[in-house]
Amino acid sequence: MRPPQNPDEDPLPNEDVSENNSNNGESHNDLVKINMSNETAEAMGHLKNGEKPEPDDHDITDMHHHLGGHHKQNKYVSWCKLIVLLIAWFMFTVFLMSKNEKTLHYRQLAIPKDNDTKTYVLADLPIEPRVGLIFKGSFYNEHYDNDSTNYLHYYLSIYDPITNSTKNITKEFTFPIVNITEMDKVKEIKRVKVVDLNEMAYRMLYDNRSAVLNLNLITNFDESFPLNFAYDPSPLDKDRGIIYATIVLLGLYVMIIWELVHRTFAAIIASTMAIGILAAMNERPPMTLIMSWIDIETLLLLFGMMILVAILSETGIFDYLAVYAYKITNGAVWPLINCLCLFTAILSSFLDNVTTVLLMTPVTIRLCEVMELNPVPILMSMVIYSNIGGALTPVGDPPNVIIASNSHISKKGVNFTTFTLHMAIGVCLVMVQTYFQLKHKFRNINDLRFSEPNDVQELRHEISVWQRAAASLSSYSKDEDLVRETLLKKVNRLGRQLKKKLVSGSIPTESYKATLEDLQAKYPIRNKKLLVKSSVTLIFVISFFFLHSVPNLQRLSLGWTALLGAILLLILSDREDMEAVLARVEWSTLLFFAALFVLMEALSELGLIDWIGRQTENVILSVGEESRLAVAILIILWVSALASAFVDNIPLTTMMVKIAISLSENEALNLPLQPLVWALAFGACLGGNGTLIGASANVVCAGVAEQHGYRFTFVEFFKVGFPVMIGSICVATVYLMMAHVVFEWHSPDL
Repeated sequence: MRPPQNPDEDPLPNEDVSENNSNNGESHNDLVKINMSNETAEAMGHLKNGEKPEPDDHDITDMHHHLGGHHKQNKYVSWCKLIVLLIAWFMFTVFLMSKNEKTLHYRQLAIPKDNDTKTYVLADLPIEPRVGLIFKGSFYNEHYDNDSTNYLHYYLSIYDPITNSTKNITKEFTFPIVNITEMDKVKEIKRVKVVDLNEMAYRMLYDNRSAVLNLNLITNFDESFPLNFAYDPSPLDKDRGIIYATIVLLGLYVMIIWELVHRTFAAIIASTMAIGILAAMNERPPMTLIMSWIDIETLLLLFGMMILVAILSETGIFDYLAVYAYKITNGAVWPLINCLCLFTAILSSFLDNVTTVLLMTPVTIRLCEVMELNPVPILMSMVIYSNIGGALTPVGDPPNVIIASNSHISKKGVNFTTFTLHMAIGVCLVMVQTYFQLKHKFRNINDLRFSEPNDVQELRHEISVWQRAAASLSSYSKDEDLVRETLLKKVNRLGRQLKKKLVSGSIPTESYKATLEDLQAKYPIRNKKLLVKSSVTLIFVISFFFLHSVPNLQRLSLGWTALLGAILLLILSDREDMEAVLARVEWSTLLFFAALFVLMEALSELGLIDWIGRQTENVILSVGEESRLAVAILIILWVSALASAFVDNIPLTTMMVKIAISLSENEALNLPLQPLVWALAFGACLGGNGTLIGASANVVCAGVAEQHGYRFTFVEFFKVGFPVMIGSICVATVYLMMAHVVFEWHSPDL
């Protein structure tokens, strides 16, 4: 039996009590478990003795305000936020409850040969003066419209059975179809046409209830032409949709920039509101379609790598690598940052940069802790270099994968080697520019250190870790409530220590400076057997990531590779405490990505992404022939960069690829494709450095850092990343202009 505890006595043991208790690999597996659940075991000791800790209610209430890591808001701001969020909730709830899911029913049609007309009755009257016509069949892709000699012609008419008369109400539209020899070889292509009805025709349909709206189809095909057709009586009004989409996107950034709510919750609210707006505009998507919008491949990659990193961290390898980096750089700050950023950039060139950030962030954090540096600016620099390095190859960043995997671009000679060669010079120049820009930004070395003494900062960090441990406990049972109270009592005690240090001062940082020998003794490899097993798994995963760049060996996607690696390591490590491993997965980050994928697809449905593309294309078409290539490179580069900073770059790249191909296929413009491709790759990849949610790697890095107790905000990242992004795009602009406008590197003669 333990004696009753003094209120000021630490209810939990210090972290270093068991530091030197074991040195072999077998016992360290248990130590890792104890470190994660130490507070629970100690608290249960109190419960067995019938004790119930009684922390100060005011302190606990105050701690609850900070468990989420957000600053305490003004009372009036909190009330305004609550009212606005409730109004938003009420709006999208009403929209979703008042509208049914929209499903289109396809009908199989056979268009007769030799210009005979097929008439199809459109049974439902249009809700507004516009109708949507959706065709699926053996059409040419829109980039090959000029390659066909066969066409499908169609128009709308109104038939009045009373007068037995027919009136054409639209002009004749045309889709190119494939030649008869290619009918069995091509994929089914979807072509959509939204037809605006004039006011007289729309009134005629409603004034004369016997009038019938007909679709008339004609083809010059030599045989009967089959197709699938769907009629949409309520197509989306894209003009209004663009306005609503812009408002939703601005609302998301207001919530994130001013930290009104957590960024994950902000993305959930924005995505739900976007779906609610679609429902209000008679375009409520079915749940199956919404689920298809979520990029499961990316979520699998993140989940698998998070499992790998969680288990790998238990071996002590991240601490060991941090001390080793400290050793080879002799503790000098900028040489160490340079090595870290350069290694991250190189690794991101051949691995997915999300994977690279997941592997490098824990090492960086431990390295900064060893050198008594603030990890936040170092992590920002690292992730910026990761995005730059990812631009080098077709597999380094998702936009590059989309660009390089496009069949039309591949046919124009853009392969792995060509892509890397053309991007390499520009990426190297951007890395040099970024180095000088970051060096100037952090020219005062104190900007890389904490503003407070090291012992005060460590105490703050320890309080943050205990707070996260308390917040992770549920309230399902009395025991968990008591354990949480015990943890909060620990937090309160540390808080009192912090107040004393702030009042009385602390020991100078220099006295805390550890020697290299001390660091090596403090941070050895804790579990060598688990490290060997983890190394085997990492070799498998990284090898298959590299093989993914070889076209004929792309049997496993990146997501499947990461998941199979996680399963392999779980088998080899023979883990029984799955809950402890899953607790270290950044679920909030995964949920943020899922909500963001839904939001971006919903904004695309509302017409925002297409509107950006149309405006870009219109500007390029409006300039003279002599400066058209330069303007096309500038517009594609800067539009994709600025848009990628604020809009997810995956749907944006998908849309911009179509624009680049369309411009190059326009014979009147006579624009080469490759310079447009390189401009898009630079813009989409480097633009991700502009904001915290501009690139997947940024969000992942912020999530992992927050899990370690180091949080950086949207504004903090923006102050560093956006100027670097502008500088990078300026350098890329000069490079592309010199390479393709002055020297015409894309020319077949070179």
